Amino acid sequence: MLAIRMLEARFGASAAVEVDAPVPGPRDVLVAVQAVGICGSDLHAVAWEDGYHFMADRLPVTLGHEFAGIVVRAGDAVADIAVGDRVTCWPTVGCADCEACSTGRPQDCQGRTVIGLSRDGAMAEQVVVPAANCFALADDLGSAVAALAEPLSVAVHAVNVAACRQGDRVVVLGPGPIGVAIAWVAQQRGCDVLLAGLDDDVRLAAASDCGIGSVADLSAVTLSEAVQGRFGAPVDCVIEATGAAQSVADGLAVTRSSGTVVVAGIHKQTLPLNLIDFVRAKKQLRAAHDTTRAAFSEAIGLLNRHGASLEGLITHRLPLARADEGFALLRRKEAMKVLLLPDQAAQGGSRACV
Repeated sequence: MLAIRMLEARFGASAAVEVDAPVPGPRDVLVAVQAVGICGSDLHAVAWEDGYHFMADRLPVTLGHEFAGIVVRAGDAVADIAVGDRVTCWPTVGCADCEACSTGRPQDCQGRTVIGLSRDGAMAEQVVVPAANCFALADDLGSAVAALAEPLSVAVHAVNVAACRQGDRVVVLGPGPIGVAIAWVAQQRGCDVLLAGLDDDVRLAAASDCGIGSVADLSAVTLSEAVQGRFGAPVDCVIEATGAAQSVADGLAVTRSSGTVVVAGIHKQTLPLNLIDFVRAKKQLRAAHDTTRAAFSEAIGLLNRHGASLEGLITHRLPLARADEGFALLRRKEAMKVLLLPDQAAQGGSRACV
């Protein structure tokens, strides 16, 4: 079968290759992938950036962790998932033996693996995943929209970490899919939201079309000017999803005393921090990474209720064999979310946000 794999521990060592179909273990299911999204993590892995060198000992590995599909085979020990079920999957797989796993926190397991990064993922015609990581999908939730469940759950978790409340002034930095999803979730919870990007006209326009009420291009104004113009005061919360360390410093600068900054991006740079000013301003700096089972369930519920709106995040659909085109579109910031269709039913091209 065709798969998009990271082959070696170096820049650009990804390729579309033919591999044997995987075989599920007793507690696994084999899923025929119907749609899989390209995530920023996939771009970072292909670029072989510092934060992804943990993959080295696992290579070669098939990429892809945002997906939906149909179960075509279930292991002998699987009791609650049947052939023909439609599922999506939380890609974090805990060791099942540590304290974190035993208390329902596999995202904190230090021996965890991640589908699509440290074990074979869904940029393929079929993927094997643990049955315990699967979530059932409603019959009327299309697979393309269902493939948004994982990134939407990451956004839900980031907003949970921020503890945003109705009426809070919230700035979201970074108009990629995670940033837009964070802004959308915060709006759903009654927050007053500003989404900001830098030289990101295409994605900011797409975010507006997808229902984000207020956006700012920081190539035209500073973040401080944008916040003053939109709110007239420092904000209650900033959620950063850019991957640029300077954005964290900028976010702290526009946050009110005792306000919260949540870092959700993955950063190559370190962050200089004036601890005297930070402590005296009593600001809260938190990290949000991965998601939780509760947030994943909430994300699926949001897709069930608002799938028509959230589908607007999908700007391009391509056959699996054209994955390189999808990577290039995202690197150039010419796409919001690119879906790959392993059954190659896509005719190529794109669809605008609606």
